[in-house]
Amino acid sequence: MALNALPTVMIEPLVRATLLEDLGRAGDLTTDAIVPPEARAYAVLAARQPGVVAGLDLARLAFHLIDPTIDVRISRPDGSAVTPGDVVAAVEGSARGILTAERTALNFLSRLSGIASATAAIVASVAEHKARIVCTRKTTPGLRAVEKYAVRAGGGSNHRFGLDDAVLIKDNHIAIAGGVRPALERAKAGVGHLVKIELEVDTLAQLEEALGIGVDAVLLDNMDVPTLTEAVRMVGGRAITEASGRVNPTTAPAIAATGVDLISVGWLTHSAPILDIGLDF
Repeated sequence: MALNALPTVMIEPLVRATLLEDLGRAGDLTTDAIVPPEARAYAVLAARQPGVVAGLDLARLAFHLIDPTIDVRISRPDGSAVTPGDVVAAVEGSARGILTAERTALNFLSRLSGIASATAAIVASVAEHKARIVCTRKTTPGLRAVEKYAVRAGGGSNHRFGLDDAVLIKDNHIAIAGGVRPALERAKAGVGHLVKIELEVDTLAQLEEALGIGVDAVLLDNMDVPTLTEAVRMVGGRAITEASGRVNPTTAPAIAATGVDLISVGWLTHSAPILDIGLDF
């Protein structure tokens, strides 16, 4: 699947706000005091760890918002695998501008590349199976769109972006509604015909009840592999099956082998380590 870049209008406010946070009330005191206004520089953004790149459009925009004349030439586009020493982009222009934008550019690039790299590792671990790796809403506040983009850059897919995407009935909804049936019946009565309904189930008994009522997708939460296998058999293609809980590159292959359609992984966006990328003059 082709990786479509996020429109500039979506990412510009985020990058602008981040630069303003860094510039504070007086701008870049260090650079402005030391570097002459006319100084020019050439630098490269280079990987210091193996992984997958994501976030180059945000990095480029950081430089351009500080100085539109800075030239950023991307050599390894988002979604590219890199090894230590690989140059992902070259940056040339005002030395002051490059230094002032450096941290914002690297923060976005390292963070999003870390998510893409972690996603790629799990995607590779289940490559022999049909299951797709999907992210969740466990994202950094304000960064959801770009973090979910990074998941796509790593070969994963996106779950819902927000509460208005679809209905996802979780255990607390079931508890308050008084059971699976009333929760599902209220959901079906309360949304339009184009809205998908997914139900989280913890037991095979809940699954059996949900299938009897009818549901678009079932979230099989924290089930062991034998239980997941039986759950997939019970569903028999009548609903999309999604597994979640305790997923990492070691456990994912066995989960995928049960035949589930999706495996959701929350830590990809809330806890993935950064990919170390540096700016070298």
